[in-house]
Amino acid sequence: MSTSATLVWFRRDLRLTNHPALDAACKRGGPVIPVFIRDAQVDGLGTAPQWRLGLGLEHFAERLAEKNSRLILRSGKALDVLRDLIEETGAGAVYWSRLYDTDAIDRDAKVKSALKDDGIEAESFPGHLMFEPWTVETKQGDYYKVYTPFWNAVKSRDVDTPLSAPKDIKAPGQWPSSDDLDDWTLGAGMKRGAEIVRPYVQLGEEAAQSRLAAFTGHSIADYKEMRNCPAVDGTSGLSENLSLGEISPHQCWHAGMRAREDGKAGAETWLKELVWREFAYHLLYHTPHIVEENWRKEWKSFPWREDRRLKEVTAWEQGRTGIRFVDAAMRELYVTGRMHNRTRMIVASYLCKHLMMHWRIGLEWFEDCLIDWDPASNALGWQWVAGSGPDAAPYFRVFNPDTQREKFDPDSDYLRRWIAEGQSQPTETALSYFEAVPESWNLSPKDEYPAPVVALDAGREKALEAYENRDF
Repeated sequence: MSTSATLVWFRRDLRLTNHPALDAACKRGGPVIPVFIRDAQVDGLGTAPQWRLGLGLEHFAERLAEKNSRLILRSGKALDVLRDLIEETGAGAVYWSRLYDTDAIDRDAKVKSALKDDGIEAESFPGHLMFEPWTVETKQGDYYKVYTPFWNAVKSRDVDTPLSAPKDIKAPGQWPSSDDLDDWTLGAGMKRGAEIVRPYVQLGEEAAQSRLAAFTGHSIADYKEMRNCPAVDGTSGLSENLSLGEISPHQCWHAGMRAREDGKAGAETWLKELVWREFAYHLLYHTPHIVEENWRKEWKSFPWREDRRLKEVTAWEQGRTGIRFVDAAMRELYVTGRMHNRTRMIVASYLCKHLMMHWRIGLEWFEDCLIDWDPASNALGWQWVAGSGPDAAPYFRVFNPDTQREKFDPDSDYLRRWIAEGQSQPTETALSYFEAVPESWNLSPKDEYPAPVVALDAGREKALEAYENRDF
């Protein structure tokens, strides 16, 4: 047991339950000082993720206050900030939860090495993933490049039982100073869209756990079928909370396993989705170029177009391609900050294949617009759809938005929810799109719905021709 304080450096882990770093800090014995640092990685976040982070930090600070604790906010380079706090508080240890992208790994390694050289205990902990990427290997000692073998390798592994929230977080005799969260203006870029998106946010640890309980108690039974129907509330919605660590995957896994043991048919399918997230981080860790370059490097020569100024790209971004299922999905994004997983695949396929635009354009747009943005899942999703990712037969998969709509939205409920043009009495959600988007777009629900920027048949033929004639 130590009497010196422990700094707990929070990042994408804004929760009290099942938090190994926080648990260890409380057990260490001295005061615990929670810290969040606004560094270059925070400043590099897209508009919607940064806004959602600000909401998450505000809520998490309130949760800590209920425990007679505080969240200390500081800006600057992580090592400099931590050293300043160590000097101010006499802290003898710094704990944090691991992240797995290259920038975070490099930053954290430098922080750990420097603090240890200073004589400070510096330790990182698991928690963001169920399976640390270096612990899942093929029989040949390599990393997995295909999802199904990865699933088979981990599906029977023990997943750590979630830890309870600390009963007590010992406060220091004197708290260090903190920045004011309002001064950070993390939501400034959202402008008028913030008011529209805010009602769709389910904020914080309690909301996440309520979501999990409601889903595994009811909807998970039909998840295998209903997860593909965007007009139906058939998914957990937990991607928003997982992205900031307001709930841990361990908590989700154990709840899903209990549902499976109770005979709920869709539980295993949902567990596979949790492992798909793990697989995305597995690839991010072992092949970090996935976030910027083609995962299959031979795809560098593929003739995607990369000019973001093209009218087709603008139409896609604005939800005005003339393809209703695509446009409905893009409008859902602006109003809610999220997009149904089925329609994510459709809009991605349309951009990369019918429009023949580079997947990076879509990846970066999602990075700016999604409140559930996740670096690994976003990268894997786009590369999987584009064909440059881990997939055996990419060019055969060109989603037809019209046939997808007929299959998964046969009564056009989703279209009516999000597209106002042509409706005599548009839904409130459809009208909200025009309140959420930038005024500079000069859009009105009274506008005529646009003609297709690319006919589906012609776009598909062009895509297949390019894929079949690729020179690798």
